[in-house]
Amino acid sequence: MLAEYLPTLLFLIVASGIGVALLIVGHVLGPRRPSAEKLSPYECGFEAFEDARMQFDVRYYLIAIQFIVFDLEIIFIVPWATVFRDLGIVGLIEMGLFAGMLLLGFIYVWKKGALEWE
Repeated sequence: MLAEYLPTLLFLIVASGIGVALLIVGHVLGPRRPSAEKLSPYECGFEAFEDARMQFDVRYYLIAIQFIVFDLEIIFIVPWATVFRDLGIVGLIEMGLFAGMLLLGFIYVWKKGALEWE
């Protein structure tokens, strides 16, 4: 019974070996030119600052949340569209409510000014 898993085990060993080999080759042959700018900390789209309590613009996060909302919309609408005929009128009403709630969220973000950049 374990012989059935041999191809999978072999695949995992070969894939891990290739991954480790590529990391080693990149480390050995890759250029090493550190500079102050490359070594400086950078995260979240902002330059590093000393005070963690410094105020910043929240529109960055509103755009990120809006991206997640519309990404979820696509995740739900594509499978719905494939079985649309089987769901009937109930499926159409449910998807209409779902799209309507997303539209309300988009209008809210628009009215708050999250889509306007200075």
